[in-house]
Amino acid sequence: MKTILKNKSKKTMKSSTKEIVAAMIFISPWVIGLIAFTLIPISSSFYYSLTDYNVLDQPEFIGLKNYTKLLNDKVFRTALYNTLYMVVLGVPVTTLVAISVSVLLNNKNLRGTSGFSVIFFIPTLVPTVIASLLWIWMLQPDTGIINRILGYVGITGPGWIASPTWAKPAFILMMIWTCGNAIIIYLAGLQDIPMTLYESASIDGASFFRKTVSISIPLLRPVILFNVVTLIINVFQWFAEPLIITEGGPNNATNFYSLYLYQNAFQYFKMGYASAMAWILLLIALIIIGVLFKIMKFSESN
Repeated sequence: MKTILKNKSKKTMKSSTKEIVAAMIFISPWVIGLIAFTLIPISSSFYYSLTDYNVLDQPEFIGLKNYTKLLNDKVFRTALYNTLYMVVLGVPVTTLVAISVSVLLNNKNLRGTSGFSVIFFIPTLVPTVIASLLWIWMLQPDTGIINRILGYVGITGPGWIASPTWAKPAFILMMIWTCGNAIIIYLAGLQDIPMTLYESASIDGASFFRKTVSISIPLLRPVILFNVVTLIINVFQWFAEPLIITEGGPNNATNFYSLYLYQNAFQYFKMGYASAMAWILLLIALIIIGVLFKIMKFSESN
């Protein structure tokens, strides 16, 4: 009897070992990819942030000098301000527009809402380069379609991308134009809300606005959090549009964080300096998103 049990235990151990080996073989491409394309680059970036590295020569360890230089870099402070400007103003405005449009499209009393959903989603399908060239034409001070439309109602349009004051609001307009993905996600979240809640509110005499404020927005909070976090991350990674449209001008008014990081890394060949910028960007993003998560959780608890 003992020999039979021993043989059975050996067989189960062999089969389990084979299963572990097979599982390791199957997940090994992902593990290798994680190490080669994520962990090693992250570790290298942190090391380079502590060095003077120009890509062509060997990196020279200088400690925290890159980080202290950033504090005295006027262009860095401008790029950080420009990015935070878009986070503080651009993200709330874009979110408000996206939620308002999705609430209207979710209204069953309106006809043709599916067609409008497609119209709002189409701009997200336009390639970045084409969209940027289109906005260069639309935002021209004299011949642009936006200033022409404003002229029809008696408003003299600003210089937009040619003006340091109006360049960032011009990019906020572009953010709103490409918020179709968020609108579709908000629509999906709204359609998940039980209709019985709206029917009960209607019986109590609640208006459309009251139902939106008291039912739709509170129950849409997880979707809002997801879209806002995604939009903030996109703003921190904003690079192609300002590079194509303004190249950071005028007077560094649209020189956003990722664009200045790219300039340091691949135009000035200050790879160590750019790596330090990347780690500071990660820290700022984590702080902002962490505060946002705490605020949303606090609101849920109340």
